[in-house]
Amino acid sequence: MAIDFKEHIASVQDFPNKGIVFRDITPILQDGELYRAATHELAEYAKSRNADVIVGPEARGFIVGCPVATELGVGFVPARKPHKLPREVERASYDLEYGSNSLEMHKDAIKPGQRVVLCDDLLATAGTLRASKELIENLGGKLVGAAFYIELPDLKGREKLPDLDIYSLVQYHGA
Repeated sequence: MAIDFKEHIASVQDFPNKGIVFRDITPILQDGELYRAATHELAEYAKSRNADVIVGPEARGFIVGCPVATELGVGFVPARKPHKLPREVERASYDLEYGSNSLEMHKDAIKPGQRVVLCDDLLATAGTLRASKELIENLGGKLVGAAFYIELPDLKGREKLPDLDIYSLVQYHGA
């Protein structure tokens, strides 16, 4: 029986004056059966892309990506916010509607030629996805897919990386 994950995602007015609704996956994370089912679906996607490694952007990407990597028996690489990683790092900047930021990965995190799937909670404007793709490619890897719990198609994140295979458990159109 297929699970309707949309039933388990909470909605909260995040920026009411802009009509932005925040989609919260916490109810899924709090239910072991739902969390395992969501993880399994993302892992099946990553397996279909022949992933050698999973990358997860800070912070929900850790929660989403680590169990996917564990289920597949592959490594997990965190993409962290600035100045949180020891050793030498590669950095990529990105812009969002409310400012800019950057992500970092250890310079030895991705081996040349590795096939990478990014896992995260949300695809919106694709800022962190594009920065992660830049990091992965700068380190010699190949981003072969991205998997999300939630996608907001109206924000056109998918359109910003038209050649990337993207999978999402749930899509929300409109506010």
